[in-house]
Amino acid sequence: MDGSELKDARVGAAWTQHDAAHRFGVTQAYLSMMERGTRPVPAEFAARVMDVFEVPATAVPLGVYLRRKRGESFFKQALGALGYPGFAYLRGSTKLNPAQVLMEALDAEDLDSRVTEALPWLAVAYSKLDWNWLLMHAKVHDRQNRLAFVLTLSSEVAVGKGDARLEKSLSQHVGMLERSRLCAEDTLCKESMTQAERRWLKTHRSKKARYWNLLTDLAVEHLQYASL
Repeated sequence: MDGSELKDARVGAAWTQHDAAHRFGVTQAYLSMMERGTRPVPAEFAARVMDVFEVPATAVPLGVYLRRKRGESFFKQALGALGYPGFAYLRGSTKLNPAQVLMEALDAEDLDSRVTEALPWLAVAYSKLDWNWLLMHAKVHDRQNRLAFVLTLSSEVAVGKGDARLEKSLSQHVGMLERSRLCAEDTLCKESMTQAERRWLKTHRSKKARYWNLLTDLAVEHLQYASL
């Protein structure tokens, strides 16, 4: 979260600087400096602002990406908090930046299929992701093929919804990953699959999955939200 986003959140909630400073336990002068950009907005302060004001999840601070082993419940709660209909019963969880959720999911060795199916939704529901951050970390961690394939499905969802602008934007992001396309065969977060499953998918995957060297049968027709 930067100063302008902090100010927009405060103004949107119809709070004065004096009221907000008192509520968050800082001086009005310090709050003013954060809003003007002469002082950074600390991550802890940003999290408190998120709890009080209606701030978009894309404003949640993104730091240096760290590879973590996350359990199935983490991704379900994170997606539910972001509004994914498949996990709507978990909406009360703390919101994380959707770019972080997507990157961590793409970096997972194994994901529940219901979580994998939700990944294209993130790029559709949150089109204003920090794409520079996401594309950079996907390339650094050799997850560009996974990301490109997910975004390809996202663009198909956009087409189905008649959103030509979103489809064009997503296709441009896929294009930015073309030059770094990996030749090594990979899965879409399903490293535990058997050799028999791998052989079957090698001949039954879609052309897009084959192009991005992924062993997966996931397609847009499997995404229930694509027709909503």
